[in-house]
Amino acid sequence: MSKDVAIIGVGQSAFVRSYQGSIRELAFEAFREAMQDAGISTGDIDASIICSAPEYDNQRSPSGIIAEYLGLNPQPTFAVESVCSSSTTGIRVGYSMIKSGLHDLVLILGFQKMSEISSADSQERMGRGADIMWEAPFGTMMPAYYAMHAQAHFASYGSTEKDLALIRVKASKYGILNEKAVYRKEVKLEDALNAGMVASPLKRFDCCANADGASCIIMASQARAKEMAKKPVWVLGLGSATASMTLTGRDALNGLTCARVAAEKAYAMAGVTPRDIDVAEVHDCFTIAELMAYENLGFAGPGQGAELIRAGETYIGGKIPVNVDGGLLSKGHPIGATGGSQVRTIVQQLRGEAGAIQVPNAAIGLVHNIGGVGVYGNVIILGR
Repeated sequence: MSKDVAIIGVGQSAFVRSYQGSIRELAFEAFREAMQDAGISTGDIDASIICSAPEYDNQRSPSGIIAEYLGLNPQPTFAVESVCSSSTTGIRVGYSMIKSGLHDLVLILGFQKMSEISSADSQERMGRGADIMWEAPFGTMMPAYYAMHAQAHFASYGSTEKDLALIRVKASKYGILNEKAVYRKEVKLEDALNAGMVASPLKRFDCCANADGASCIIMASQARAKEMAKKPVWVLGLGSATASMTLTGRDALNGLTCARVAAEKAYAMAGVTPRDIDVAEVHDCFTIAELMAYENLGFAGPGQGAELIRAGETYIGGKIPVNVDGGLLSKGHPIGATGGSQVRTIVQQLRGEAGAIQVPNAAIGLVHNIGGVGVYGNVIILGR
């Protein structure tokens, strides 16, 4: 279990439906918190990686604008994009830079200001995250894609709409406690079950909301981490995988192969198994995505994920607490910032700094971040 690269600072803006400032101001909110958390100055940063999905704002090449505004010039800055998994891809790149010896301290900042365009335009851009020759022209949208995954899971394993509603109820319980979440209201089981249909079987509460937000992660080499950080959190394992852009190229629809393969790689690198994970953040853009993640990550066998939520095993105090910050379903989903927000939650858990949502004695945590409709999969394992 290698401890060569650590996370020494984490930050996040509030996730909101409509941020009134510019993208550079939004980025600064996460940056400021991370820098204060790490106790460092801009002069300590060797390089920055800016992560976002394109076409949500008018600024071409926003990485240069943001690096300038944050005072990071003349150190190099880079742009990284893998749609919804952009900031965990940035973390993978940052890890590689440090391991290679090119840099000792790397800042990864993810952001998205999705309110710059209308909901209809946003959905159209998300649809073009699929193959623009064979799928997007037919009007495919994110809820419809994940509805197909839900239908396949139901048909294969007998999971139900109630199982999905139970996941939303859990998300709301913890979202209420997250001051940076968009949605901080209780969702009762009957409300989730009786909500309006979006794409069968997914209803309104089965879907996360678009949001504006930013996240910031500061990574350091072993030597710098031991010198600078009181509670470094170590990167134990990284796994990534990519699947067919079109659903017709997938081997199955009742799970995400990219997540399963990425998890296998991360577990192997970290030298741990699913049973060793104390707390997890998974990419619950839709309730079915969390259910599939239980199985793809090995927390349950194929078709057995529903048993975890039915028994309350993914709550704090259960077998494997999942998304105890409310997940995307409560926090919202500012595409480029989402993965960094997940990492921030796990870092706070491993430091014992998660307050009302603290999982007792959490020592090893996992982040599962998906880009597109199961196209890109990143899994990161972190340890005290």
